[in-house]
Amino acid sequence: MDTESWKFLRSVCLLSFLLGSCFVYQSLRVVVAQDEGTEPAVTLQVNASNGAGRLIPETLFGIFFEEINHAGAGGLWAELVSNRGFEAGGQNTPSNIWPWSIVGDHSSIYVATDRSSCFERNKIALRMDVLCGNKGCPPGGVGVYNPGYWGMNIEEGKKYKVALYVRSTGDIDMSVSLASSNGSLTLASEKIIASASDVSKWTKKEVVLEAKGTDHGARLQLTTTKKGSIWIDQVSAMPVDTYKGHGFRNDLYQMMSDIKPRFIRFPGGCFVEGEWLSNAFRWKETVGPWEERPGHFGDVWKYWTDDGLGHFEFFQLAEDIGAAPIWVFNNGISHNDEVETATIMPFVQEALDGIEFARGDANSTWGSVRAAMGREEPFELKYVAIGNEDCGKTYYRGNYIVFYDAIKKAYPDIKIISNCDGSSRPLDHPAEYYDFHIYTSASNLFSMYHQFDRTSRKGPKAFVSEYAVTGKDAGKGSLLAALAEAAFLIGLEKNSDIVEMASYAPLFVNTNDRRWNPDAIVFNSSHLYGTPSYWVQRFFAESSGSTLLTSTLKGNSSSLVASAITWKNNEQDYIRIKAVNFGATSVNMKVLVTGLDPNVMKVSGSKKTVLTSTNVMDENSFTQPEKVAPHESLLEMAEEDLTVILPPHSFSSFDLLKESAKIRMTVSDSSSTL
Repeated sequence: MDTESWKFLRSVCLLSFLLGSCFVYQSLRVVVAQDEGTEPAVTLQVNASNGAGRLIPETLFGIFFEEINHAGAGGLWAELVSNRGFEAGGQNTPSNIWPWSIVGDHSSIYVATDRSSCFERNKIALRMDVLCGNKGCPPGGVGVYNPGYWGMNIEEGKKYKVALYVRSTGDIDMSVSLASSNGSLTLASEKIIASASDVSKWTKKEVVLEAKGTDHGARLQLTTTKKGSIWIDQVSAMPVDTYKGHGFRNDLYQMMSDIKPRFIRFPGGCFVEGEWLSNAFRWKETVGPWEERPGHFGDVWKYWTDDGLGHFEFFQLAEDIGAAPIWVFNNGISHNDEVETATIMPFVQEALDGIEFARGDANSTWGSVRAAMGREEPFELKYVAIGNEDCGKTYYRGNYIVFYDAIKKAYPDIKIISNCDGSSRPLDHPAEYYDFHIYTSASNLFSMYHQFDRTSRKGPKAFVSEYAVTGKDAGKGSLLAALAEAAFLIGLEKNSDIVEMASYAPLFVNTNDRRWNPDAIVFNSSHLYGTPSYWVQRFFAESSGSTLLTSTLKGNSSSLVASAITWKNNEQDYIRIKAVNFGATSVNMKVLVTGLDPNVMKVSGSKKTVLTSTNVMDENSFTQPEKVAPHESLLEMAEEDLTVILPPHSFSSFDLLKESAKIRMTVSDSSSTL
């Protein structure tokens, strides 16, 4: 190429660059100018006059825990061993010992189950016949291993308490080890050595293992090189570090605690009913020493639980988290069979005994069982639910009345929850609360913002104990689902004179056993994240017990839902505006607050929090745990107008600090992302 041609080409390129840059600059200026000059599309009028607001119930937002998706067994309950008593599926022999497997091969070890355990309620024990001797056994010995719930999370420097029961006809020399997922690397190990006379009868042995390495998919191994027969039973491995030493996995507990729930409903759900009554949750089988609990097969969600997380532990959890316990018990009805009202009294007595376990004096029949578990003082219990989703069953109403009368006679202060929906017509039986469950599409739940607007204010209160967006637009936890739920919750907040409690469902899912979509908190053995629906619940943490301000949206607000509350934090007063933009375009919203002293608003400490993403179907994951999560920043104040921009498909909150400072009630924020 000659010199003149090169100069010409360079000039063309330079001119093109300058023209392009100018075009981009002008485009940006137009966009900014449009944002800055756009008149508010809607106005939110808020009355903040003294005495004009209405107190929101202290109990409004809480959580619902169900044993589903391995939420407890393999989740919140920190026990690492799965099927610790070798009785999964029942006490038949041979029993189902999965996920236990042998270390070695069948020429060196033989395992079988028999009914020789010392525990009357769970008679199955595992017998290991070691066929090889010291020199004939493979390196490391032979035995059995347990991988826990899709791998045990073992972390370097942390301690783990292993307990087991052992019996033998001869001396034992057994290694108790935490090993890598394939058993090739030992992370921690201790010996159990005993003479035949010491272990001729069942004997409990305990060791504490300190991990020298980390493996999120580790396993527990029991191995030996000593020939002979050894029986083992009730093998437990627990992290020494659980919440308050109460057995709850710390990270999952913290995620739950951060919602600041005012109540916890437990243990289900369909888990309470069972497909058949023979597999329903029966609280008496879940108390007492953990070794003596028989466990049961939850036939609705199709897995075995050892019931380490039992009746006592649920009450302990409620107290630890500062939430009122709401106990749901079986009323003689499962999905497939029912007890007639004429013969329902054994179930009624079981419910009364369960209340006595929680509330009874330490010298009472069932209060003494609680006391023997280390808890002299009664637990607080003010709410019970008679059954779950059973209103349409043949014997529900008849059974309900028998339960209601018996409980009210013994405990007149307890508030009772009916399964029957009273939101559209009065109940035909007495109750303090009625259950309302809703699982639907995002668009439908968004429209249900008005669900309780026309509900009668007479009679029992509503308990929205299960709500969620489900179906294709929910995915495994989408932004779209969360926005619809946020709008629905604002509607509940505004109707909190009739709706006194609400909880999302389900709360937890172990990603290795997803029985339901979506869920609030997703986890595996070592990691976890919250779905957008989880983060929505965090927006409402301060609502319970706060004051609802009267607010009205004016303008084109078909895709918007908004509310206003006042609440305290560290003795400072705030006004919080919450707004859902369910539409695909950003909206300017002007907020007019009346009834305030003009000298009580201050810029300092005011903030905005926005939940949004680039796509309404965006979800969080282990690789991107906060792809859709709230972003918080300071809220910039202007001189004249309180105007905020609501990004498309977003949930926003704006906290305004009420302090003495002479400034007009004006805010401006032109940014649409955080």
